[in-house]
Amino acid sequence: MFNTLSWSNPWSIALTVNSILLGIAWFLPKKLLTPLGYLNALILGVLVWGTLGWRGYLIVMFFFLCGSALTFVGIDRKEAEGIAEERSGVRGAGNVWGSALTATICAIATLFFPSPWRELLVLGYVASFCTKLSDTTASEVGKAYGKTTYLITTLKPVPRGTEGAVSLEGTLAGIAASVVLGAIAWAIGMISPIGVIWCVIAAFIATTIESWIGATLESRFTWLTNDLVNFINTVIGAISAILLGWII
Repeated sequence: MFNTLSWSNPWSIALTVNSILLGIAWFLPKKLLTPLGYLNALILGVLVWGTLGWRGYLIVMFFFLCGSALTFVGIDRKEAEGIAEERSGVRGAGNVWGSALTATICAIATLFFPSPWRELLVLGYVASFCTKLSDTTASEVGKAYGKTTYLITTLKPVPRGTEGAVSLEGTLAGIAASVVLGAIAWAIGMISPIGVIWCVIAAFIATTIESWIGATLESRFTWLTNDLVNFINTVIGAISAILLGWII
């Protein structure tokens, strides 16, 4: 017989919901994660639901599903040009935490800080996913549909898929993605309307810096992996939004 008290505990709900969803995903013919990726996604999902409830979980699920779907946009063209994601877009544990570690830190920190810091941490949580979704969207749309891509440091045309390259199509799509995710967070009561603006600005700042890192540093240092760059990208996005929300 179910214990009523345990089912009022968000951690019990978190473990149950994530176990069911990942169990279903495990048996689907199309895999979105590696086996180790699924395990780490389970840990991530439990931590997010346990700290921020279904609202925080909805944000990470929207990000994950959209990010995975974007991998397959123009996939034939990207594979033909050798610029598609590794493993045909199947994410591993490194991808999970490169994209979501910053958000997880913000989510856990909300347990230890009172208002107004808790609200700023929630803003940072949303901004980190707006940043990564904007980056993913800009990259995947740019590689698939970008007519001309420019190296961010010189603004000279370079081939699609070049590290640090940007395109008008990708940039606009990335901004739109951050607006959509920020609007969802506002609609479910996680952030204020002005918070949406801070998330969009923060995402643009962070993705621009990430492109600069890709163009100048990533190829020079073997330890600067794509997953680490993604983590740095989301840290910049979260901090930028928190500072904007705090100062202005």
